[in-house]
Amino acid sequence: MTADVLLQQVEKALEEIRPFLQSDGGDIALEGIEGNTVKVRLMGACVGCSVNQMTLKSGVELTIKKYAPQIEQVINLED
Repeated sequence: MTADVLLQQVEKALEEIRPFLQSDGGDIALEGIEGNTVKVRLMGACVGCSVNQMTLKSGVELTIKKYAPQIEQVINLED
């Protein structure tokens, strides 16, 4: 699989989950893909949210793995 195809799969997954984050005042940005790790940045209300790690693992990571099963983990880059 090419890097372009993987990028498209990850972006499609983020498009699916973004409306849920935005409805709570948050958002997500793709910062990059290194090997089997996707790096994202949670923004807005997601930054200080007490359940953002649950959102990251149970929402974002599962959705990305649905589109791109080769992805092993999703990490949030914090400032």
